[in-house]
Amino acid sequence: MTEHRHAHMAEALRLTREGRLAEASALLQRNLGASPTAAAAQPAQSGIVRRDRDVDASRFPRAGGVLGRPHTRLPAGLLGRNLLRSSGASAGAVAAVSAPGGEIRHLRHTDAAGSRTYDLHIPTGYADEPVPLVVMLHGGTQDATDFAAGTRMNDLAEQHTFLVAYPEQSRAANNGRYWNWFRPGDQRRDAGEPAIIAGITRQVMGAYAVDPTRVFVAGLSAGGAMAAVMASTYPDLYAAAGVHSGLAYRAAHDVPSAYTAMRNGGAPSSAGEVPLIVFHGDRDTTVAPVNADRIIASLVTVAGAATGGGTALRETTTTHSGTTGGHPYSRSVHRGADGRVVAEQWTVHGGAHAWSGGNPLGSYTDQLGPDASAAMVRFFLQH
Repeated sequence: MTEHRHAHMAEALRLTREGRLAEASALLQRNLGASPTAAAAQPAQSGIVRRDRDVDASRFPRAGGVLGRPHTRLPAGLLGRNLLRSSGASAGAVAAVSAPGGEIRHLRHTDAAGSRTYDLHIPTGYADEPVPLVVMLHGGTQDATDFAAGTRMNDLAEQHTFLVAYPEQSRAANNGRYWNWFRPGDQRRDAGEPAIIAGITRQVMGAYAVDPTRVFVAGLSAGGAMAAVMASTYPDLYAAAGVHSGLAYRAAHDVPSAYTAMRNGGAPSSAGEVPLIVFHGDRDTTVAPVNADRIIASLVTVAGAATGGGTALRETTTTHSGTTGGHPYSRSVHRGADGRVVAEQWTVHGGAHAWSGGNPLGSYTDQLGPDASAAMVRFFLQH
């Protein structure tokens, strides 16, 4: 924990004691992501990239690594209803952008819990036959375009033919565009942000041919913490989940406990039985690496009990070297008594708070680490 982050924590606690919860929450929200100063201080050889959010979206590559048209958005009043073919999608599509290697549609979901926009990548091979769906939750200060570019998930969707949805946090809900993973109202099924994200998932499932047994969710940082929330609150909806640089379900319940969890690891509730793949850099000073251990521990305990094995699950650990000049990593695989893989943990040695193996055109990426996107897709498709 740097002196800079200690100062933020002390200030947030002071504001909380004074009853200035909104200001304390805003301070937390601004700092659940590598700060621009911290990112800029990374040595050039680290491979970590933080890209300003106001970069022209036309610079982002579309699936297959080919530049497509700019990622345009029409004003909110220009709703194209002809782009969806199901009920429950009355918000319509804001735009449909075709590009080499797939199509991006800009959509909106609205229900009793609230409203959010999202991008949907439709791969070239999609032909109305049921395909998997991956829901990707961005980190703080990011948006759908940025996260898609940084993770290269659309490229993998082209290779394996699956849909990718990118829900976007609104500034009205959080000025820094962080998912509110630490608020009790956003940690429950059928309420708050979990209900909205589940609603987006179901809207896509209703509008397109999706295999309901192969729906997955993943996220980075605050998005990773929210992916853990989704896995725990909607185990009937998601077959597996990926958490990158995130925290366990209910690791925090307010601003002070969120800071404590980020620094020392929270005391999470028992997770559900949804298989998880977890990535974390062991030099992450934003969300302490111990949080990855807490995520795995809560899941392994539940899964072990469910399979009659208690916590005595079989575990295989192998250590590999990264690519030339890259980060080494450790990978642990946890299996239940029946041999089923219930958890996979990747520790990126030398990795910070960034998407491992990511594209430098996206923010918070580290291209020197193992490919987290490819590992998650492989894990998902095995479940």
